[in-house]
Amino acid sequence: MYKIMIVEDDFTIAEIVKNHLSKWGFETMCVVNFDKVTEQFLSYDPQLILMDISLPYYSGYHWCSEIRKLSKVPIVFVSSAGDNMNIVMAINMGGDDFITKPFDLNVLLAKVQALLRRTYSFGQNQLNVLEHRGAILNLNDTSLNYQNQKIDLTKNDFKILQILLENKGKVVSRENIMQRLWESDSFIDDNTLTVNVTRLRKKLEEIGLSQWITTKKGIGYLIED
Repeated sequence: MYKIMIVEDDFTIAEIVKNHLSKWGFETMCVVNFDKVTEQFLSYDPQLILMDISLPYYSGYHWCSEIRKLSKVPIVFVSSAGDNMNIVMAINMGGDDFITKPFDLNVLLAKVQALLRRTYSFGQNQLNVLEHRGAILNLNDTSLNYQNQKIDLTKNDFKILQILLENKGKVVSRENIMQRLWESDSFIDDNTLTVNVTRLRKKLEEIGLSQWITTKKGIGYLIED
């Protein structure tokens, strides 16, 4: 079942669209916190987004741009601002289609179905991030984003975070981390991993992520779930 996220501050329109899509077997969710659209996107992980342009706090263009940093999920703009300038802007910002209000629900349904067929005919996964407590590890460009701050990670920084986030809530042994980092059976000084983790912790603290990585003495490390 495809999941669709509706970003529309006119709750009457949002509910009508939600009910219509639900009748056709789609799972739908309407955004209610318009200052935290990205967080809701990551939590819900939809296969398509219907996005209004004029929204509280930030415009649909802003949220489209933010989501495009994380995913190639299809985004359809739905707006009464259907002039050529806004349509061109929507597409240039990363939108896949534009529907002008007022619209026919059957036309919207047909466009949604067509876009989903084109996008997922080969079953590719669109979301390529790991998220924890508002921090987003982007697997595409090996960066970490937190509260509008972005840090570029070294190869080892990235791998350590990826391993720990993939095993969130579980202790990962030092041996397993070292094997993933250096991909070798050769002897690596155990202190080398400690140095790498200490350096990574310092970077995390600088953007407000203190005590993010927990040490289990003599065993390994974990990120608490």
